[in-house]
Amino acid sequence: MNQLEQLQQFTTLVADTGDIEAIKQYMPEDATTNPSLLLKAVSLLHYQTQLAQARQYARDMGGDSQTQLDNATDRLAVLIGGEILNIVPGRVSTEVDARLSFDTNASVKRARKLVDLYEQAGFERKRILIKLASTWEGVRAAAELESEGINCNLTLLFSFAQAQACADAGVFLISPFVGRIFDWYKKAEGVDSYVPEQDPGVLSVQRIYQYYKTHGFDTVVMGASFRNVDQIRQLAGCDRLTISPGLMQELADTGDSLPEILNAENVQSDDTKAELSEQWFRWGHNDDPMATEKLAEGIRLFAVDQVKLEDILKG
Repeated sequence: MNQLEQLQQFTTLVADTGDIEAIKQYMPEDATTNPSLLLKAVSLLHYQTQLAQARQYARDMGGDSQTQLDNATDRLAVLIGGEILNIVPGRVSTEVDARLSFDTNASVKRARKLVDLYEQAGFERKRILIKLASTWEGVRAAAELESEGINCNLTLLFSFAQAQACADAGVFLISPFVGRIFDWYKKAEGVDSYVPEQDPGVLSVQRIYQYYKTHGFDTVVMGASFRNVDQIRQLAGCDRLTISPGLMQELADTGDSLPEILNAENVQSDDTKAELSEQWFRWGHNDDPMATEKLAEGIRLFAVDQVKLEDILKG
């Protein structure tokens, strides 16, 4: 077996793309989208019909200009997500507008709307993951949504405090961003790279995985945002990994043996179980300069791509 096939023996693979042809080629269990991926998707000929349908839906629903843009972007996300769900056997992740990352009530309202749109299209909510930024407000929104049977994917996760809060809230899944952590430390420490076993992004996910499994949390750990295949190899055995088509192909082209690094039956965390209050969440996250910078940057960048997507829909 090649390394992609070996990886699938102990890790659920998720496609980090909205490209239908790539999803068909690699046949992952799940797929995940975000504003940046949707922006790439609408440049593809395949999605021009969905783009037109989203614009028409917004016109039919009426309202002021911002309401129509919100309706168009939500409808487009669900149309693209629906296309993906017709291919993958599992779930698709769809993201709430990043500009709502500090508003719990607005995030909950928008998430319910997305799920309603999916259900109107004939997809059960158990096949949807609502993506929210791992702010305190995002975690609180996820806790409320989970109580309603709406599963969540907490994204832009960089600090251990974020991971602790997500587990405390009982969220379904988290997406720690391996590559962006790697980027920050590489720049901060003035190095070109790290040996795979000492990669800061890899070590962050391994620590979270060990904490969750040692203390019996059900929250799924899904490593995300990879820069190279060595990062993926070091997380073999993680619950899920969301991987771009290019890196999937690199693994598929390699026939070397791929050992299982993480195993829930054979881990031990050095971190004591702790339930964080809002005060200690904010302090723990703020005490990590990498996480503070990367969360803020990630929200800004997703918001920028959301606006670009809206500009296309205005056309």
